[in-house]
Amino acid sequence: MKKYNIKKNFTLLVDFYELTMANGFFEEGMKDVEVVFDMFFRAVPDDGEYTIIAGLEQLIEYMESLHFSEEDIEFLRNKNIFADEFLEYLRDFKFECDVWAMPEGTLAFPGEPLLIVKGPAVQAQMLETMILLTINHQSMIATKAARIVRQAGDRPVVEFGSRRAQGYSGANLGARAAYIGGCAGTANTLSDKMFGVPSMGTMAHSWVQMFDTELEAFRAFARVYPDNCLLLVDTYDTLREGIPNAIKVFNEEVVPRGFRPKGIRIDSGDLTYLSNIARKMLDDAGYPDAQIMASNSLDEYTIRNILNQGAKIDSFGVGERLITSKSSPVFGGVYKLTAVVNENGDIIPKIKISENVAKITTPGFKELYRFYDKDNNKAMADVVALKDEIIPEDDYEIFHPVYTWKRKTLTNYRVEKVLVQIYDRGELVYELPKLEEIRQRTKDQLETLWDETTRIDNPNQYIVDLSPDLWNLKNTLLKKHGKRFK
Repeated sequence: MKKYNIKKNFTLLVDFYELTMANGFFEEGMKDVEVVFDMFFRAVPDDGEYTIIAGLEQLIEYMESLHFSEEDIEFLRNKNIFADEFLEYLRDFKFECDVWAMPEGTLAFPGEPLLIVKGPAVQAQMLETMILLTINHQSMIATKAARIVRQAGDRPVVEFGSRRAQGYSGANLGARAAYIGGCAGTANTLSDKMFGVPSMGTMAHSWVQMFDTELEAFRAFARVYPDNCLLLVDTYDTLREGIPNAIKVFNEEVVPRGFRPKGIRIDSGDLTYLSNIARKMLDDAGYPDAQIMASNSLDEYTIRNILNQGAKIDSFGVGERLITSKSSPVFGGVYKLTAVVNENGDIIPKIKISENVAKITTPGFKELYRFYDKDNNKAMADVVALKDEIIPEDDYEIFHPVYTWKRKTLTNYRVEKVLVQIYDRGELVYELPKLEEIRQRTKDQLETLWDETTRIDNPNQYIVDLSPDLWNLKNTLLKKHGKRFK
């Protein structure tokens, strides 16, 4: 069987039903019907309250390269279920959708559109898998990174997880997402080459084991890297051998050559106890500027706990629990039809109803607004509205979309649209920001949240409401199908 070169073409990375439905649209004479799809999610990972959106750049790269090769066409033809007219359409495929999305680094909350696609049903449906695959993964990692970095405070966090990542793209794109979320760098060198995520590293236990003694290993490392001498001290005995040997090498190999030691890394044991003793030993030896880095199955919870216990740690290396978001490894973004455009150009809203209230979709072609307090620039609430609605500039009453008696009038605010247009009829109209700009956006966005919303235990719920017009539309459709939203 001929091998398929997925390195150059991800176009067939779709759920098969996306192709069978597209073929069905052709068979039913519906290939030119315009539709609207939303991507959104229902719950934040780790029972948190906010999500950092990431992955848009890779999604744009996918959309820019969308094409069906002759090899793809032949593969689909051999399935013996696709019409020749449909296969010819794929051969001459031209992307023609409008797309709006949250810029990378933007805060997002449950129930609001992260991305909206409007265009031919054939095309909008075929984007489903890659939209979800790309945004779900990187947003999950960026959010986990932001949580970890926030607990570390002003201590740098380096992503150490490549060897435990779920595949090559999980390692490379995960490192990118972690950097967006606030990590200082990554151990993944390829991610540095591909995206500019700073690659960092120290030494391995194998380096120490390659020499007859730990002291010899440290001396050799110091000779090679006198200006960046950070020694891994837990291969044998951290307190009785590792740290004393490190201090001896600092004295003999680093300082005499005109450098200051970078520090030590502890990769096992009781990190609070060991770091406190290590700090005293280094200070007593005249190295108060030597850094203590800790690694070993860390996440936001363990970092918070050891710092609360008084650990003297200056930076963290976080691996598997970050790169896999181990405590909450699925970001549940979904992609649902919300409207169809009829032959007169009218938007016909569509809804999916479920006995599970959280799975009821919000119909229509929509816009997302974020309200900020003019005095302190804190985010006050998000409102999902219909596309043509105008938000007043003076005061605005919001209400809970289910418990409608819960109401609040917003005043003294400025309001911004959260979604920006990415494609206009298939033409890219969005200028991709640099990775550093995306990372800074994350930092700036997090500053707009109150601490009560960012805490990791029982965070205060951020308000996401529907506009009155959108609420009425949704309730009308529910009543039409025998349900009531209220």
